[in-house]
Amino acid sequence: MEKWFVFSWDALWGIALCALGIYITVIIMTRISGKRSFSKMSSFDFAMTVAVGSIIATTVLSKSVSLQDGIVGVVSVYLLQIGAAFARRNDFVKKMMDNQPLLLMDGPVILEKNLRKGRVAKSDLRAKLREANITELSEVKAVVFETTGDISVLHKSHNRPVEPFLMKDVALR
Repeated sequence: MEKWFVFSWDALWGIALCALGIYITVIIMTRISGKRSFSKMSSFDFAMTVAVGSIIATTVLSKSVSLQDGIVGVVSVYLLQIGAAFARRNDFVKKMMDNQPLLLMDGPVILEKNLRKGRVAKSDLRAKLREANITELSEVKAVVFETTGDISVLHKSHNRPVEPFLMKDVALR
């Protein structure tokens, strides 16, 4: 506890240089690997974001982790992300890595079993419906619990069915 109030110019410069080095590494790797690096399109993408954040914090603030160790860690996580993106092109691998979207409402009908399966509370569903400017359940064409954890609301603005492409891979029940 007594070290909380100790000030050292050496430590300050060390932290600043580590922060700069790891920051530049993250920018370079993000440019190489693309915008997907920090998207949240899948649970793997989310894990990537958390891992990079943890490596950055540890490298900058921990005396036991060198800048070189942090750079190797960041580059490794980015290479894993790139490898996973390529591997996910295979349908079997994609099924193993990604969650499946889940239908929560089919028109105005709330699918209670799917709410339980997705561990979505009715209060969360109501909040998403309000967020989507739904004033009556009859305005809903479908509600999908996405692989990212987001909830998408498709409006019933016309009498045409939802294009099959949009509902591909969505678990109906």
